[in-house]
Amino acid sequence: MSEQQPPAKPWSGRFNAPTDAFVEAFTASVGFDRRLYRQDIAGSIAHATMLARCGILSEAERDLIVAGLERIRDRIEAGDFAWSVTLEDVHMNIESALTGDIGEAGKKLHTGRSRNDQVATDIRLWLRDEIDAIAAELRRLQRALLNLAEREAETVMPGFTHLQTAQPITFGHHMMAWFEMLDRDHGRMADCRRRLNRMPLGAAALAGTTFPIDRAYTAELLGFDAPMENSLDAVSDRDFAIEFTSAAALVMMHLSRMSEELVIWSSAQFGFIELADAFCTGSSIMPQKKNPDVPELVRGKSGRVFGHLMALLTLMKAQPLAYNKDNQEDKEPLFDTVDSLRGSLKIFADMVPAITCRPDMMRTAALKGFATATDLADYLVRKGTPFRDAHEVVGKAVAYCIDQEKDLADLTLEELRRFSEAIDTEVFEVLTLEGSVAARNHLGGTAPGQVRAAIARARQRVDD
Repeated sequence: MSEQQPPAKPWSGRFNAPTDAFVEAFTASVGFDRRLYRQDIAGSIAHATMLARCGILSEAERDLIVAGLERIRDRIEAGDFAWSVTLEDVHMNIESALTGDIGEAGKKLHTGRSRNDQVATDIRLWLRDEIDAIAAELRRLQRALLNLAEREAETVMPGFTHLQTAQPITFGHHMMAWFEMLDRDHGRMADCRRRLNRMPLGAAALAGTTFPIDRAYTAELLGFDAPMENSLDAVSDRDFAIEFTSAAALVMMHLSRMSEELVIWSSAQFGFIELADAFCTGSSIMPQKKNPDVPELVRGKSGRVFGHLMALLTLMKAQPLAYNKDNQEDKEPLFDTVDSLRGSLKIFADMVPAITCRPDMMRTAALKGFATATDLADYLVRKGTPFRDAHEVVGKAVAYCIDQEKDLADLTLEELRRFSEAIDTEVFEVLTLEGSVAARNHLGGTAPGQVRAAIARARQRVDD
């Protein structure tokens, strides 16, 4: 019995010798682009449907092709499909299987298109679906933050600048800052999706096709807003992948900042919060340890996504028009960016609802570091003292407190009046943490009523 011959290359007519085995393995992309199979099949079904409408295929041929592609999709999803490196990529693996299934009609599917416009279409279809899933995870995390912010709207904690105690704020207000960061991310994803939703199919290799195709109809079948206007741009553009990865890098940067705070706050030195056991690990040698591995790992993955953004920018920076084999290298960074981002968002959305706050620890920390110093300065301004003079007065009072190992709120009226005779008994109302927080009662402020109003407005945004 003779050995089975490997499948023929789709371009083998031009060549007299087979591809070197290592070159074949080195240049093949099927090991990673097979994840585009659903989009590749959807694009081929739409293409065949359009070709039949334009009279390029018969209706019988279209029906054979569509039914064959659907069978291949079922086989792939059942794990009953043999992928071949010899056939290089997802496109030719599926087309070869189709021809083997339905015969000559399968060979006609590629009429009026190229792998160049085919892969550009597949990636856009795939990324569009992934952006929708990412947007949903962003909203899930935002809702978790809103619930946490509402629960802790009156919980006082120290606000920081330079990681030094600055002014009292509420934990709910801090969570709403995280919410706003993610809301901008959600908007960027929507913008990215809008720009990528143009269809390359029909651009063929680079110049279009001589067949009388209807690109607008194919775009409608695939849910694109319109076909791309220029065939050269259609096959060579990867702006959408770079734009998405840039937006993803911003999300990961935000998650990394959140992670940093969770790591700090859950430490014994701060003790502001406790992460649920399900999101932590222990030490193999130190039995007391509870390590915040999830936020640490998300913080680490941010660098991975940043690297993918630089890789894609570098990939495209020197490419002449139109398509080049370099573009095969766009998929792995893009795929890993999506996987890293979706995983990080999912685990954060699961972790945030299980955060336990420790109000007593936060309050104790807020009482250190003279968090109400600005309130005392504002009090003096309201009493007629120019702000720069008030600033100096309070600075001297703080220096005195440091020497006496006291907080401003611990000083007697007599002690306070050493620094300004304008100070009277009502000063103690502004030196309390609750008084300080309540005084920021304006749009964007940390007063509990303002936090609750911000939560109500935010719920309307995420539910639109």
